[in-house]
Amino acid sequence: MTHETELVPNDYFRELRREDIFPHSSTERPFEVDLGCGDGGFLLKVSELLPDRDFLAVERVKGRVHKVRQDLQREGRDNARILRLDSIYVVGWLLPANSVSRLHLLCPDPWPKKKHHKNRILRSQEFLGGLERILIPGGEFLLKTDQEDYFEEALEALKGQPWAEPLSWEQGEVEPYPETDFERQWLGMGRSIYRARWARIAI
Repeated sequence: MTHETELVPNDYFRELRREDIFPHSSTERPFEVDLGCGDGGFLLKVSELLPDRDFLAVERVKGRVHKVRQDLQREGRDNARILRLDSIYVVGWLLPANSVSRLHLLCPDPWPKKKHHKNRILRSQEFLGGLERILIPGGEFLLKTDQEDYFEEALEALKGQPWAEPLSWEQGEVEPYPETDFERQWLGMGRSIYRARWARIAI
């Protein structure tokens, strides 16, 4: 296991331990995941604003991973790392059970064409089951999207999960919470951003 900014597991077929992800950090520190981090705008800002927490970004596009890795190295950020891998696999199988205090899914690919809706991450039972597995009791799943139909579908999907308790997310309730690059772009175009959060409860 490397100790560099990019996390490269020695074994992709074994559930990671918390110390594999942040070897030099206390396992008592809150651990958050930025799923599909894009160009890393949210990751860079939130890891700076919350230095007492550890952040793992997940992204599958090689160019984006390279950019985020360079940005983290340039900033000397030791509480954030990036992993290049498929998000569903990471949540469903790779991350340690009962380890994540918050998982952020911000402006995910909405797969807008109807024939592609089957690819939406919240249609994956592997992903939904993985959320319950990796979140600590009271841990949160936070979603933002500019696609109303995607948002409504997400609400319906989480409604079917007995472990997921809806939480309010009014302005200022989850702070600090930087905007993503996509979010700024879409707000600038006059689009609405839909957001929701859920807590994992014991069942």
